[in-house]
Amino acid sequence: MAAVELVKHRGGCHCRKVRFEVMAPAVIHVYDCNCSICHKKQNKHFIVPQDQFTLLEGKENLTCYTFNTHAAQHLFCKTCGVQSFYIPRSNPDGYGIMPHCLDEGTVENIELEACDGQNWEKFIAENPEIKQWSQKKD
Repeated sequence: MAAVELVKHRGGCHCRKVRFEVMAPAVIHVYDCNCSICHKKQNKHFIVPQDQFTLLEGKENLTCYTFNTHAAQHLFCKTCGVQSFYIPRSNPDGYGIMPHCLDEGTVENIELEACDGQNWEKFIAENPEIKQWSQKKD
């Protein structure tokens, strides 16, 4: 299987106090989760390994919300309230990136897949490849 070429995407929150860059394909595979928090926030995200994400500015402007198992770390800007990325429960060794927070010009297409977060344990058990999204690709 041929390696997928990664491109540098940049993005951030609405007020631009939080900025990041992420190495990911130009065609990104996005999960549309229906768990309690993702449903409320309309959280559509794609997952990358930690080493493909760089916070460029705004660390001091981030705050974190956790609940239930406290595994997921929902990071958002203190100023504008936008969550551009977070650490997902499914992939604590990676980042969930919100494609709508990427700057224009680098995303060629978005492949959307429903994620049954209301039945999280069952969905993860039936889709073990999700945990591989945060693994470093050589």
